[in-house]
Amino acid sequence: MGIKYKVNEKFFEKWSPNMAYVLGYIYADGSLDDSPYMRGKYIQIASTDKDSIERIKTWLGSEHKTNQKRSNFIRGKVCFALRIGSHKIYNDLFRLGLYPNKSLTIKFPKVPQKYLGHFMRGYFDGDGCVHFAQTKGKTQKLIIKRVRVIFTSGSKIFLEKMNHVFRKIGIKEGKIYSSKRSFQAIYNTKDSLQIFKLIYKGTSINSFFMRKFKIFNNYFELRPKVVDRKIRKIIDFHLKGVVAKW
Repeated sequence: MGIKYKVNEKFFEKWSPNMAYVLGYIYADGSLDDSPYMRGKYIQIASTDKDSIERIKTWLGSEHKTNQKRSNFIRGKVCFALRIGSHKIYNDLFRLGLYPNKSLTIKFPKVPQKYLGHFMRGYFDGDGCVHFAQTKGKTQKLIIKRVRVIFTSGSKIFLEKMNHVFRKIGIKEGKIYSSKRSFQAIYNTKDSLQIFKLIYKGTSINSFFMRKFKIFNNYFELRPKVVDRKIRKIIDFHLKGVVAKW
């Protein structure tokens, strides 16, 4: 029998901001493994960002080791992985819509409206990105053209349902494109700003991948006219420590 590491096996029993975030992250960059020959059920979470793995470990109350290896897909970058053996956690995640070899067929889960932003922030940190296009004008002045949020999934069904959920809260459907190994839902500037407010509103310090947040902030610094009251409150809290009432 292997070593039994400590972990909060009740973590996925009840919805909370942290639970929703980790669930979203697993939907993006996690996997379930049922190994009958070892009488074990496992959950694995991987990331090129070690801080993300350590954050999730802390929330899970996990004492498991963080393994490090070279990724076979992301240009040989170092990848950090957390592997937890727990029938209870596995079964709870299965109940929440996850299963082994999910990447091509997974469906968008039923997430309470209250926790949708936290779930999507976790998914965004795992398999989303943000970038803005810029160019130079005739006078060499820098022109910021647009910002885009992109969610990636091997399952087109997942992204289509996500679009449906977004549409109900006023975010226009993202255009879905097919790439070699996955699909991407791409959102225009207006809806990318709405997504920013959805996933970062009401968040606590150190509750997401800061590098992606700062890309948004770089865009806002170059296009201050798009920064409304809600965006300003989020930025001030996370970058300046200013607490504002919603």
